[in-house]
Amino acid sequence: MKLLRTIRFDSSDERVFELAAAAGEWAISGAFDFADLSPEDIKGKIRQAFANGFLGVASFGRSTFATVADADPAVADEIAFRLARRLVEAHGAPDTGAAWHAAKDEADFITALCRDLPVNTVLTVRRTFAPDGQIKEEFRTIKPPSGEPMHARIWTVEPD
Repeated sequence: MKLLRTIRFDSSDERVFELAAAAGEWAISGAFDFADLSPEDIKGKIRQAFANGFLGVASFGRSTFATVADADPAVADEIAFRLARRLVEAHGAPDTGAAWHAAKDEADFITALCRDLPVNTVLTVRRTFAPDGQIKEEFRTIKPPSGEPMHARIWTVEPD
């Protein structure tokens, strides 16, 4: 099974998000965090989280990048359990049992997204509001540079 983990290339997440996810957290899309907001509510650091942030499920902080990683199937259940608690605590679900199906759907979505991608594929997310007011998500992969040379040659060894 494959899931997403947060990844950092620099410290910018700490400046652009209200709460940055730590590197290596299991991650999901997390669009549900914005379900009760209108486009007028999306400002400042919330705007950045809405537009580009994956949700780390340990801290519930945001990450600009996530990478595909191998995972034990029990991890998907742990993600769903954490999300169900989050839906109760932050979004008014009556209890974790009632929130379980929505949380499981979030974990299953990420599993399906990662299924055919190679491990270590880096993803970004772009969110917008569709004309009907629904949240629209686009996921993109970042491919490493190809071709030779990968690095510039700075010296050579010459025989005497």
